[in-house]
Amino acid sequence: MTAREHHDVIILGAGGAGLFCAGVAGARGRSVLVLDHAKTMAEKIRISGGGRCNFTNLHTSPKNFLSENPSFCISALKRYTQHDFIALVNRHNIAWHEKTLGQLFCDGSSQQIIDMLRAECARGGAAIRLETKITAVEKTETGFRVATGEGVLSCASLVVATGGLSIPKIGATGFAYDIARQFGLAVVAPRPALVPFTFDAGLKAELDGLAGVAVDAVVTCGKARFAEALLFTHKGLSGPAILQISSYWRPGQEIQIDLAPGTDVFAALKEARAAHPKQDVETALARLMPKRLADRWCARADVTGRLADISDARLRALAGSVNNWRLTPAGTEGYRTAEVTAGGIDTRHLSSKTMEAKSVPGLYFIGEAVDVTGHLGGFNFQWAWSSGWAAGQNV
Repeated sequence: MTAREHHDVIILGAGGAGLFCAGVAGARGRSVLVLDHAKTMAEKIRISGGGRCNFTNLHTSPKNFLSENPSFCISALKRYTQHDFIALVNRHNIAWHEKTLGQLFCDGSSQQIIDMLRAECARGGAAIRLETKITAVEKTETGFRVATGEGVLSCASLVVATGGLSIPKIGATGFAYDIARQFGLAVVAPRPALVPFTFDAGLKAELDGLAGVAVDAVVTCGKARFAEALLFTHKGLSGPAILQISSYWRPGQEIQIDLAPGTDVFAALKEARAAHPKQDVETALARLMPKRLADRWCARADVTGRLADISDARLRALAGSVNNWRLTPAGTEGYRTAEVTAGGIDTRHLSSKTMEAKSVPGLYFIGEAVDVTGHLGGFNFQWAWSSGWAAGQNV
């Protein structure tokens, strides 16, 4: 196939990582073209953070990321930090605020971040072409040929920034993995991450009616542990603590949940029994958690009625089910609601400094397509900026 149009750099994917990389490469004088099959750019940015875009986190560090190669992200995160991105946001006069735990959001809307990325592309002369289907990619002696529905393009450097499999309704595909495999790069099995858990039919029936109840909780899976809010849903469990732990969970694994963190529930119930023996155990437990949850937990443990009539052993069993609820989720809600995809292009094949494939000069992978997954709270966007910058500096 002969190319009708040549660019120094072609970037596949007009999401956060791709657009950011385009602006950085354009500022270095490279001729850049961004291609995307979608009708609109950066849809994931637009819907993120309830429409306000949690664009980074003040506390970003390598320990906020999972990967089969945990040290891979260090170089990129160190060379383009959250403070660098905040400085860019400030230069574009975008007002922002910190929510909890270092999470930064736009005061206005996530569209401001998209407009900023578009302005950075324009400043560097990077062109963006939407609704363009990529049909084939091949290596040439001088770079790459990219076949599209509109014709064949060529470039010296090709950057793959097409993301992962999460939220297919906005156009997510496994295209990045296909390209990686085409060029002999391994892919760490992708899986939904930052995703709600589902219950099996039995547990769902047992906890029916709790949807909408939220508590602060500590959720543990293996060595991973998160202390944040937990939410009961019609299908299972969600909320920040659950989304966080889901990235570490594997099917069939048990998780432990403390529904009253910082409280020794057994001691509290014994104290209540000594002070108010005629009080119902449900009333005593409702001082430590929402009433609907307390009532259901007592019924589940079959520990009900007056405190005076309940033995230490039965109080201990109830308390144990609150402080150390052990359950094995049936599964997750899958890519439909997963905020990100864990797994992806195996980082052993990439340079941590430039994101370039070691065995394929000129081919780069950035953003969510790579096996680097951030915690909830702006970390995945920071990886998009940091990895996009690393590639943009080198293409």
